[in-house]
Amino acid sequence: MEQNHTAAPPWYLGRLCGFDLETTGVSPVRDRIVTACVVQCGGAQPVASATWMADPGVEIPEQAAAVHGITTELARAEGRPAGEVVEQVVTALTAVVMSGIPIIVMNAAYDLTMLDREARRHGVQPLADTVGPDLRVVDPFVLDKHVDPYRSGKRTLTDLCRHYQVPLDGAHDAAADALAACRVAWRIANVHSKIGNATLAQLHEMQVEWAREQAESLAKYFRNTPGKEDRAKTVRGDWPLIPAQRTEGQ
Repeated sequence: MEQNHTAAPPWYLGRLCGFDLETTGVSPVRDRIVTACVVQCGGAQPVASATWMADPGVEIPEQAAAVHGITTELARAEGRPAGEVVEQVVTALTAVVMSGIPIIVMNAAYDLTMLDREARRHGVQPLADTVGPDLRVVDPFVLDKHVDPYRSGKRTLTDLCRHYQVPLDGAHDAAADALAACRVAWRIANVHSKIGNATLAQLHEMQVEWAREQAESLAKYFRNTPGKEDRAKTVRGDWPLIPAQRTEGQ
């Protein structure tokens, strides 16, 4: 009997999971999670969003509170214990990964590294240790730099949303940012067949290489720019997260 093999639809037409954190600062190693969002969308199903506010256990600097609107007082009054939040976020993302759904996260090396360090800080088994090679990440930041490397200007999520004509209501709100990242990834995949037609496994490995190349290019730029030479030492090409052993003692 002849079998009818139907090609699977492109990954971006299926279910996507956006992930975003708002934090106490810019160091994924030293700073802490304040809010988190895991939102599933697409695949002809309703949007399903889960959000958390944590009491990070440290003061939230005024500069960070000015960005995301969560003060130390608010986090202490309404936030859940940080360890509890981290465990629930890791559990939610583990379920996503084991369902074969990609995690869409803007500048993944920041958010996923921070989640990893927070998990280790609070005695939670990290996501990467739980799911191993099943992890599939799509990073709009890496994709955009690969498909349009010479475009001038910044490449924040707000900038990418403007460039790809994606609505962003409430920038620096974890839920809004997570959903917007999914929409940007969809736009890029829809336009660039190399990305849209790749399997998730292929795309993940391509991004590992692209992120490394992009980091090398940035480090070279810093080394060759007077006054910025020292910045080259801080550029890392690890993706989708910085391995824990690379940051011990920081």
